[in-house]
Amino acid sequence: MAKHSVPKYKKSKPRSALRYGAFKTRALKQLSNAVNLMKCHDCGAKKIVHMVCHECGKYNGRQVINKQKEIEKITKIKA
Repeated sequence: MAKHSVPKYKKSKPRSALRYGAFKTRALKQLSNAVNLMKCHDCGAKKIVHMVCHECGKYNGRQVINKQKEIEKITKIKA
């Protein structure tokens, strides 16, 4: 059975943070190119293209999700 490599010295926190920071910026750069955002025509909030707006619940001018119903559901609490 093959043995796994083991680090000889402990990695310091700044060194590991630097490595993580490089990974994070590279991943964010790839995601920014993959996801297209646009402004919603009704409310002006940013939304993903070809998806329902999370702010107003509309897609392509039609009401798909009833946001008032969700707000009422959240505010009503049984005593």
